[in-house]
Amino acid sequence: MLESSSVLLFIVFVLLFIFLLFAVLIRKNGSAALIWNEIIREKITNFIMNQSKEQRILNFVLQNAVRGDPCSVLDAIDKYCSQKEWAMNVGDEKGLILDKTVEEVNPSVALELGTYCGYSAVRIARLLKAGAQLLTVEFNPEFAAIAKQMIEFAGVQEKVKLLEGPSEEIIPQLKKKYEVDTLDFVFLDHWKDRYTPDTILLQECNLLRKGSVLLADNIIFPGAPEFLKYIRNNPRFQCTNYPSHLEYMKVEDAMEKAVFLG
Repeated sequence: MLESSSVLLFIVFVLLFIFLLFAVLIRKNGSAALIWNEIIREKITNFIMNQSKEQRILNFVLQNAVRGDPCSVLDAIDKYCSQKEWAMNVGDEKGLILDKTVEEVNPSVALELGTYCGYSAVRIARLLKAGAQLLTVEFNPEFAAIAKQMIEFAGVQEKVKLLEGPSEEIIPQLKKKYEVDTLDFVFLDHWKDRYTPDTILLQECNLLRKGSVLLADNIIFPGAPEFLKYIRNNPRFQCTNYPSHLEYMKVEDAMEKAVFLG
């Protein structure tokens, strides 16, 4: 009996040690953090609550933010994702870099690739001047449905047009179908392996003018090495790097700004 108790105590101790070790890794290691947040924790919570993480984020905003107040919506999302469940928004820290860039460019027409829950769409739209428009592209229909409600609740729906589908299909349609001449600002925050081909596609479709600004998120983690290699070695772009951290974590990340020189 004593031997069985000792074995059980040892197993509990080992499990506790593994849990604590994993907790440390989550705070410092991006891969461990994503495995825990996006695979283990999220799947378990989705099963228990019978709803998606994105729906839980929306519900929290609807219950805690002020309708028609985009800053209140952003604060609620940041609070939920930093205290309850991690999510792949640009976040409050890198959000300041996004804000500064949008304010500097002062775009009339902006494009976002990767809407997710609508966080960055709300963040960008709240800074747009009267008459300006943001086109935001989302491939996942479930995310698009959440984002639509988030954008409307924030009260910025008049400045945002949500386009559902793959970026490689929507970008060639921007001129004829959506009457876009050229883009003043582009925020890349979708699949990292699409950064380079979509940047090339924007040029092939003559959607960039001299002075158009691209801002790419997550260039260190998860990382976009091919994009960095392409954009930094391209004489048609002038690049600036902004070191930061992965949203709601201490993991190293950065954003890359690329100004199109024509």
